[in-house]
Amino acid sequence: MQRKTEFAVGEYYHIYSRGIEKRKIFNDENDHLRFLILLYLSNSHQEIKIASYLQKGNQLEDLFEESLAQDFVSIGAYCLMPNHFHLLVQEKAEGGISTFMKKLLTGYSMYFNKKNERTGPLFEGRFKAVHISEDRYLEYLFSYIHLNPVKLIDHDWRDNKNFDHEKARNFLNNYSYSSYNFYCGNNQREDKILDSQNFPEYFQEKNDFKKFIDSWLDFSKEDQESFK
Repeated sequence: MQRKTEFAVGEYYHIYSRGIEKRKIFNDENDHLRFLILLYLSNSHQEIKIASYLQKGNQLEDLFEESLAQDFVSIGAYCLMPNHFHLLVQEKAEGGISTFMKKLLTGYSMYFNKKNERTGPLFEGRFKAVHISEDRYLEYLFSYIHLNPVKLIDHDWRDNKNFDHEKARNFLNNYSYSSYNFYCGNNQREDKILDSQNFPEYFQEKNDFKKFIDSWLDFSKEDQESFK
């Protein structure tokens, strides 16, 4: 079946996928780390066999120290949730998104199935992709993707008039599975996944991003829906 969204070099896309039957695809710290490592490694023609690397006594997180050319896509933002993930990408080479996602999803599915002694598909069909043609929608996605984890403390937070914003900020500051801290100016090993220079400079100062997120925490559900 032909994909409705056609990919083009230089264009931006919101990519997301969830576990089949909405099952959890990240069960522990190792699962999250493996996926983040694959986000980095899959974005290159270079091949590093993780099993061989670990057999040499290296640690999995040390793979972030490997110097790789980012060939397929530029990743501007990411967020891992228990049963799905979100990516904000720009295609850099023809066929780049498809190649990158095939490497990423195949690699993680093989790891997950072997670890959990299961067979069959892990993800629900082919990954979803939405073309971003408007600047205001591209900027909005930086809030949508990074605010996803707030659902873990209050699934209906947008409708909750008594929602604790300070609790949400603290939770996001300590959530390790998104690019949130990168945009807050906090250095972390996963920063090498990102290639933010190919995205508009919406947040030139670290406080700009924090103010941006705070403003979206105040927006109503109707306000946020208008940007879709």
